[in-house]
Amino acid sequence: MVSMKEIAKKCNVSVATVSKALNDYPDIGEETKALIQKTAEDLGYLPNSSARALKTKRSYNLGVLFVDQAHSGLTHAYFNHVLESFKSTAESKGYDITFTSGNVSGKKMSYYEHCRYRGVDGVVMACVDFYSEEVQELLRSEVPVVTIDHVCDGRISVLSNNVQGMEKLLEYIFSQGHRKIAYIYGDDTSVTKKRLSSFYRMMQREGIQVPDEYVRPARYLDADLSARQTRELLELKDPPTCILYPDDLSAVGGFNEIRERDLKIPEDISIAGYDGNNIARIMEPKLTTLCQDTSAIGRIAAEKLVELIEQPKTALIRSYTVDGTLFQGRSVKKLG
Repeated sequence: MVSMKEIAKKCNVSVATVSKALNDYPDIGEETKALIQKTAEDLGYLPNSSARALKTKRSYNLGVLFVDQAHSGLTHAYFNHVLESFKSTAESKGYDITFTSGNVSGKKMSYYEHCRYRGVDGVVMACVDFYSEEVQELLRSEVPVVTIDHVCDGRISVLSNNVQGMEKLLEYIFSQGHRKIAYIYGDDTSVTKKRLSSFYRMMQREGIQVPDEYVRPARYLDADLSARQTRELLELKDPPTCILYPDDLSAVGGFNEIRERDLKIPEDISIAGYDGNNIARIMEPKLTTLCQDTSAIGRIAAEKLVELIEQPKTALIRSYTVDGTLFQGRSVKKLG
């Protein structure tokens, strides 16, 4: 590994001058600074992370707290894309990421204790039980935090615009002539509550009375449960003409149930998903869905967390909302 001493020897300067140049100090000439930085790059110099931490009082390590109820881990398509964007943005700013689990070598510790143990500079929280005591402990702590898809007092949050997303989805379905619309919704979270409220408000705006049996609980990423709810909807005396699902994977469950009954999509029944995962584009027919901008959500979360760490006095504590876009697909029939 190349040392500052080797760079100093090659540039014929002192080690102290090399250190100042690599840390972009203003008290050395620009020509000398440029020479040292170019030499360091050519030699493949990498700063020692421990030494940098001692100097800056930062670890350049960001924690990620992600514990979804379905225990899908990084196979969770929506959050997988969000976290990939978060990771690439964090790395571009010189930060590594560490997943916060509360377990170290088999020893149980709280999320806050794990963050302290790993020495992370800040944490992004996504898809967790924000009302659990462990999460609340971390939210009340001095650790800089950015939350995704959940608003917490005194913390920066980045949100997919679920109200606008449901509006866009329903506006398209209305335009296709549908009025008998069922909604299979996901877990009891703030995201679900916003989508449900938007659903009912849009139906009310159109003067549509929604039968109670048209609105049914399920879970996110649970194709089997959505299939069972689809079965019950299809067996109603007055079944819907279109069924909405909590996510695209759940829509696959409904899709399979419909096909097993020898019904055709969208000729006999229309369906729509939510998220905009790749699966929507490989289904036949292609699934109508609301595409959430996962790239923007992850990028903004990383940018705001780094800003909170590096500029704590000027970082604005607020919510950032990211709009989605409609993918029309071909799973919603035009009636009339």
